[in-house]
Amino acid sequence: MMQNSIGLRSADLTAEAGDIKYVWEKSRFSYILTIIRYDYHFEHDLSEFVFEEIDSWIQANPINQGPNWRCSQEISLRIFNWCYALYYYQNAHALTEERWQKIQQVIYASLHHVYHHIDFSRIAVRNNHAITETLFLALSNILFPFIPETKRWSKDGVKWLEKEIDYQIYDDGTFLQFSMNYHRVVVQLLSLGISIFEKNKRQFSDVVYQKAYKSVNFLYQCMQDQNGWLPNYGSNDGALFFPLTDADYRDYRPQLNTLHQILTGKSLSMNDEIREDYHWVGGEIKKEHFQPIVKKQGIQSFDIGGYYLCRVGDLFTFIRCGNHKDRPAQADNLHIDIWYKGENVLRDSGTYQYNTSPEKLNYFMGTTSHNTVMVGEHSQMQKGGRFIWYFWSQKREASWKETEDAFVFTGTISAFRQLNHQALHKRILKINKHKPVWMVRDIINGLDSHRKKQIWHPNNLKLKISCNDQQPTFFDSLNSDYYGLLELKQSLSFEFDKSIETKIELIFR
Repeated sequence: MMQNSIGLRSADLTAEAGDIKYVWEKSRFSYILTIIRYDYHFEHDLSEFVFEEIDSWIQANPINQGPNWRCSQEISLRIFNWCYALYYYQNAHALTEERWQKIQQVIYASLHHVYHHIDFSRIAVRNNHAITETLFLALSNILFPFIPETKRWSKDGVKWLEKEIDYQIYDDGTFLQFSMNYHRVVVQLLSLGISIFEKNKRQFSDVVYQKAYKSVNFLYQCMQDQNGWLPNYGSNDGALFFPLTDADYRDYRPQLNTLHQILTGKSLSMNDEIREDYHWVGGEIKKEHFQPIVKKQGIQSFDIGGYYLCRVGDLFTFIRCGNHKDRPAQADNLHIDIWYKGENVLRDSGTYQYNTSPEKLNYFMGTTSHNTVMVGEHSQMQKGGRFIWYFWSQKREASWKETEDAFVFTGTISAFRQLNHQALHKRILKINKHKPVWMVRDIINGLDSHRKKQIWHPNNLKLKISCNDQQPTFFDSLNSDYYGLLELKQSLSFEFDKSIETKIELIFR
């Protein structure tokens, strides 16, 4: 039997074979949900095509052989999506006894594989993979009661899933992978799990519901109401396991609305396109509902995860200032995002691809692609292997203060410790309450012999960035709003010695 892998290893990313993600993506069978939705809305029956696709996959992927049996998360997702097809087309002539027997064999082998390799995701790499796999086991006795072993597999799966949710979702609702997209992955998994449990008169421990509710709150507070977009923050591999609406991939409203409605009994949106996701997943909890979540104006702090938000009318400012007790993905501490009416006017550059040139990997994962400070050509942390950083940056302080005219954020991080263990970066951000102006002061201590540069990635020509004592240096930069897509942009930087103050303003005329 092949050993399971969590995430991507070097053998999965080769110039000859390309990125294994593109092999895995289709084998998740997420696309059949779009076909099912098409059949539902237009009263068609494409069940023969769907089951031919499953037949073809089974023929081409013998059990426990090849790349599509390499990762237990991919195995789990595939069976989840097959379940949608089996349920929706349960009375279709295309679902023959012969096909059902073949599918049953793969379902059994999939559960067996995940259960007997689960320690890798639970112990070696604790992230969204472990949540997907433990949920697959937790639901196995409900979804596949004809398999005797699922009684034990499900019991263990529930126990492990509850531990993972409690560990991976921090008490303020933020997520250990420091990624908006991977956090949405967990939201979808929680919606599916809670809904199926509730429909079968079962419940998880209270911590699962509490962490689910706090997750929705954090992501919703970061969301732009105009289009459902969030900062393109952290690793973004394009994952959307269960595409149950026609909404854009960057639109988080369908998934947040679904989990919110399951937990509170209330919808976040009256848009039927957004609400369709809930109708495919639905299943409100029977216990006392949580209170509906309201979008907040003013300042908010998510201190455990290290996120600081300010919303003033149509303007939204997002600041990252955090500790890392879990592995950081990108060197982006003290990064600032600015949004206006749903438009990301000061951007995070995204992720692009996991299998690309070393230069592009270092750019997107490193400090250069973020709105913060570099020392020479050094990122805040020292790069190790593909997904590894050394000398993790750590928050020393972070706080909001409100004055009559401004919201003032002060944050200090320990950074660039590969150059000096005592080095500190302090950032003071003043957000004007009455006009779209941000004043940013950066101070670097402990690195007096090094030149520094403050980096900015504007995404709108109406955004003016200026520094009193110098002209900016413009440079070609890269941006990736979606995994695998690349845009050429122009960014700017200011060099400084120990401290610098910069003015950012949005010009409407």
